Amino acid sequence: MLGAGIVSEVFDFRGQGLPRFDFALCTDRPGRVRTDVGLPLVVEHGLDRLASADLVIALPWNDFRTPPAPAVLDALTAAHGRGALVAAHCVGAFALAAAGLLDGRRATTHWRFAGLLAERHPDVTVDPDALYVDEGSVATGAGAAAGFDLCLHLLRREYGATTANAIARDLVLPSHRDGGQAQYLATPVPEDSQDERLSEVLAWAREHLHEPLPVAELARRALMSRRSFARRFAASTGTTPHAWLLGLRLSRAEELLETTDLPVEEIAHAVGFGSAAVLRAQFVRRRGVPPRSYRRSFTRTSTV
Repeated sequence: MLGAGIVSEVFDFRGQGLPRFDFALCTDRPGRVRTDVGLPLVVEHGLDRLASADLVIALPWNDFRTPPAPAVLDALTAAHGRGALVAAHCVGAFALAAAGLLDGRRATTHWRFAGLLAERHPDVTVDPDALYVDEGSVATGAGAAAGFDLCLHLLRREYGATTANAIARDLVLPSHRDGGQAQYLATPVPEDSQDERLSEVLAWAREHLHEPLPVAELARRALMSRRSFARRFAASTGTTPHAWLLGLRLSRAEELLETTDLPVEEIAHAVGFGSAAVLRAQFVRRRGVPPRSYRRSFTRTSTV
């Protein structure tokens, strides 16, 4: 039920210049479907609806240890074969794996079942820590609320950061979470006020991206040694300060490329890269295209 709720919320039509999606739930046996919380869900569409879909997302189901019906696997394979983007949320990845769509690719699923996915499908490289994995024509997401991370990533990839951020804001969600599943495997009670200080420092860093922001300065503001800061940072975010800042700077650069006419050189300085050359190198490495190409792809020239 959570999976169905996530995708229906993200791809709901909101107006205000945002994309309009033709959203539908499908099943191999249309009619009343009993959900994991006991509430029945009426699904009107059969697998034939997948024949015209641009995006197909396999949702988790209780009996995921048993492969889906052959008709389901055939429909997923056919959708992928004709060029649709095929994705999976949580243990929905088992359906994509059974269809052979993950062979030779990286994938993720709920951390609790990552070992089982790797055991059953040795041709799949399972990353148990990732919140989502994008392999181009196939994408997979981790469990539960990470379905939002996957869907927002797909929106950001196809429509740009401005659209993804607007929908995330409407859902009262961060448009992008840093780190991986490991940070959510345990939630110890903080022993002191260090976590609160860390949150304050991260909020300060977001407002000062144009500055160098060395780790030593962040640690000083958090009243920690550099080593303690790095350890606390990794425990709280699942990543390093450098990687976190890099992702933040690239995301902000995307927004400025989409929503302003600022020269790339000015954007580079505004987000802390120092020069257009450095921004371009990081953009190409992380996004696959140079900033100017990204701007041409995602600048809004008309209302969607």
